[in-house]
Amino acid sequence: MSLLVDAAWVAERLGSGEVLLVDATLPPVGVMPKVDTRARYVEKHLPGAVFFDMEALSDPDTDLPHMLLPPERFGREMDALGVPSAGPEQGGKTLVVYEQVGVFSAPRAWWMLRVMGAADVRVLQGGLTAWEAAGLPVESEEVPAASARFDAVLDRDAVAGLAVLKAALERGEQVVDARSAARFAGTAPEPRAGLQSGHMPGALSVPYTELVADGRMKPAAEIASVFAEHGVDVERPVMTTCGSGVTAAVLALGLELCGAKQVRLYDGSWAEYASRPDAPIIKG
Repeated sequence: MSLLVDAAWVAERLGSGEVLLVDATLPPVGVMPKVDTRARYVEKHLPGAVFFDMEALSDPDTDLPHMLLPPERFGREMDALGVPSAGPEQGGKTLVVYEQVGVFSAPRAWWMLRVMGAADVRVLQGGLTAWEAAGLPVESEEVPAASARFDAVLDRDAVAGLAVLKAALERGEQVVDARSAARFAGTAPEPRAGLQSGHMPGALSVPYTELVADGRMKPAAEIASVFAEHGVDVERPVMTTCGSGVTAAVLALGLELCGAKQVRLYDGSWAEYASRPDAPIIKG
């Protein structure tokens, strides 16, 4: 199964009723005034697409950004949105996530849906931009939710908490950071107030932007080369992290495209780690 699909692939299958499109555009952190991605969705979206509001679908019972909801709550939210967990072979749908511009948050939605038990989730290469460039139709206004059932079962092996992260660092396992090289080195500030920049002891830097070109994920061979250049062995277990767990999913997607089998995402990411007064932070 190809994790990445193009506009032609989606257009060919859209009329079959086996594909559900999901706009998963998250406003970029630190950009003011804040981009209203829901309003942009209402103005223009792919046919039948629902809006995956990542902020609203994050755990409200923690101060940390973008944390996963408990499975039962996530399942109810997907039911309300009309998103099924079953794939076409089980009478459900192929979920195709996309974003309005570039590559930033769609992989996080791909990861969230997958880790909660969705059977068939793909990412649309180029998103809305590529769809329009292909001359394909768009719609406006909210799409009413269809009847759907999402049986959420968390894949705990794909998610890491702080204790698991610390143990991995102590064992010298691969922890790969998706933030910019400057934030990793501690020479650029974090976008979230009160957090110093720098990195975890032993972590490797692979800025997620190096896996992207022209608003698309690079070919798997090129992504594999990027990981190799940064010292990441895709045959060994890898844990991904970033600022708040969003672009860590870009790395997770890239690793899976390269054939990596043991990938976990540290959900709290730098927002959690750097907020702990006892957490060692390396500069340089």
